[in-house]
Amino acid sequence: MLAAFENILPVFAIVMLGFGLRKSNFVTADKWQIVDELCFWVLFPALLVSTLVKADFSQIELGAVTAVMLLMVVITTALVLAIYPVLRRVWKIGKPQYTTVFQTVSRYHGFIALAIVLELFGPEGSTAIALSFAVMVPLIQFVNIVVLVSFSETIKFSFANVALGVVKNPIFLGAMLGLVLNFGHVPIWKPVLTFMDLLASAALGLSLLALGAGLSLKAALNPSREMWVGVLGRLLMIPTLMGVLCWIFGVSGMTAQVLLIFAAVPAAANGYVLAKKMGGDAELYASTLTVQTVFSFMTVPIVIWVGANFFA
Repeated sequence: MLAAFENILPVFAIVMLGFGLRKSNFVTADKWQIVDELCFWVLFPALLVSTLVKADFSQIELGAVTAVMLLMVVITTALVLAIYPVLRRVWKIGKPQYTTVFQTVSRYHGFIALAIVLELFGPEGSTAIALSFAVMVPLIQFVNIVVLVSFSETIKFSFANVALGVVKNPIFLGAMLGLVLNFGHVPIWKPVLTFMDLLASAALGLSLLALGAGLSLKAALNPSREMWVGVLGRLLMIPTLMGVLCWIFGVSGMTAQVLLIFAAVPAAANGYVLAKKMGGDAELYASTLTVQTVFSFMTVPIVIWVGANFFA
């Protein structure tokens, strides 16, 4: 357990550094928006392309792993949708609060997952985590937009608009490009690969700093019942479900451990922007993400220990 804690310590230290830089105004709040945009539109797509192009998928049971990831999205969606009538009847939860609960449970912060996986397994682990991005991120993005639009009282639902939003997502485009180049065995000029690698090397550090800068201590100090649903759902239910599915489909070894780590991290920070733009509760998202991030510092080592001892 101590080894697992030590492995994730550098990752969370960078997150806390970002929080400190923003709180001290050493880097003012308005500057972090630029960092977020740079990571989202340029650096992280480059990281996905760079990783997927060099990935050796022959080492992964693609059928079983893909089934686990697809079922994760389907079952998570069904479970969180199923609790809406209960939350509405018992807590009188509003639609903006519910869509934020849905987002904070179903989204994954891939930057943290990738940083931890690279620290634990090196380049070998990057293949499984990159495949997770390629399969799950577009689908999760699609499902969350559908839920936000469906529960919105101001936005008109359109499958065409939702699909267009997903297809235009740079994370989706980076993943698809990397997969096409890999499976198509397309030769790539070495300077181009070096260019992509240099961009990719900047992605993780900057994205973790930006995550820390976006944490809201003020919002976290005003917890709500809805916030705790998001925290427990994300950090307890999702890793448990991932573990059960890996066991059912016989996924083990490093691949299972990578999937468990992917399931154990906090929600993605970009869900805050969607909540703000599409009628969700952005303040609730900020508080939930902050508390998830703090608690994940304790829960992720447990998940790593479980993966190493029961799925190795």
